[in-house]
Amino acid sequence: MTYTLAGVVSLFLWLLAGDFAWMMKERAITPVAQIMLRSFESPDWLVGLLVGSIPAGIGMILGPVVSVCSDRHRGRWGRRIPYLFIPTPFVALAMFGLAVTPALGEWLHQALGEHSPGLMGTRILVFTFFWTAFEIGSIIVNTLFIALINDVVPKQVIGRFFALFRAVSLIAGILFNFFLMGKAQAHTIEIFGVLGLFYGIGFTLMCLKVKEGEYPPPEPVERVSRKGKRLEPLVRYLRECFTHRYYLCFFLAFTLGMIANAPVNAFSIFHARSVGMSDDLYGKCLALSYVISLILTYPLGSLADRFHPIRVGLWATIIYAGVTLAGFVLPNEGNVFFVTFLLHTVISGIYLTGTASLAPRLLPQAKFAQFASAASLVTAGCVMVLPPMLGTFIQVMGHQYRYAFLLGFLISAGSAGAYVLLLRGFYRHGGDANYEPPIPEAENEGLNR
Repeated sequence: MTYTLAGVVSLFLWLLAGDFAWMMKERAITPVAQIMLRSFESPDWLVGLLVGSIPAGIGMILGPVVSVCSDRHRGRWGRRIPYLFIPTPFVALAMFGLAVTPALGEWLHQALGEHSPGLMGTRILVFTFFWTAFEIGSIIVNTLFIALINDVVPKQVIGRFFALFRAVSLIAGILFNFFLMGKAQAHTIEIFGVLGLFYGIGFTLMCLKVKEGEYPPPEPVERVSRKGKRLEPLVRYLRECFTHRYYLCFFLAFTLGMIANAPVNAFSIFHARSVGMSDDLYGKCLALSYVISLILTYPLGSLADRFHPIRVGLWATIIYAGVTLAGFVLPNEGNVFFVTFLLHTVISGIYLTGTASLAPRLLPQAKFAQFASAASLVTAGCVMVLPPMLGTFIQVMGHQYRYAFLLGFLISAGSAGAYVLLLRGFYRHGGDANYEPPIPEAENEGLNR
């Protein structure tokens, strides 16, 4: 696609408007869901299972399927827009369902009578139903939104676009955490309902306004015997994505970098409460960190365009390892937690902003969604296991949430090592001046390349 300056500005504005609606949903949904589950007296391991493991498990199954289907789809609306538009109303409706979960759970408890598993049980059943529906739609959108950006945004400015993309995310986080986080306990119904409506309208408008270009025909699918026909797409997907050493290094670096902050984030609100911090102060701490990250977004985007997101990711993970180690060894007190949590969020933001264009810069264009979903598949596997394991461990340790910092340190140290390997592979395939993404030919090369 080619654009005039006005065309680029219009494209950016509509994509960022959709991003704002998307990010208001993403910023609010997890902490409000955690607070709702805690009001149901749910244990830590169940919170981790429902909020972390279920979405990850759904993503492992659904993400690769929709990504390959989208890569191969050709239609009048493009190959991404149909997959983004159709799930949007279902996500909004699921958020309305989550809003009325307490009332529906109580009604179900009374309707079942002596067969009821208890008020907490019926509320969790209702929550799980709507949460699963919400995650199915969200995973489809989350898988392909970045793929749409990769297809329509010019590569010369994609790092700076992702900086603006990240800035919108931070603004959404600032607004939610500063104004709404302290009210989430008492107003979960209103928050879920209003944000569901806002997301449904905002993301739908983006889908109607952003236009995709023309794509070359998809590669022909080899004919296989009837016996192997059902398994052949899965075998081809695994062969293309997971038999090339360079992409295995990418998946490792991407996964460890993305989940390094997950241990601290998973139970940060409970950690804050354990050291005497109010929900309102916790929200304002997050808002402050987002303001700092917001100031850094555009310089980081320019830095990624100039020096490559691999290098930004490497240094960010090294610094994050130092912050999380300090969070574990320093006294577990309110002031110490405030500072270390603030630094944790800012450095995590630096990593996310600086590496936002990593996949578009490294993965093959024709099969971008496929390879991106493979990276998400590995990440989802880790995310599915990590929260309940961490929750169980913390429960055994007497709710000592500082151990989340220790796990964050270990993961980020591993991520730094993976980035070193990825950088070496990047140089082998042309480096800054002549980089060409390798095309996997598993039958001939496999892991030998």
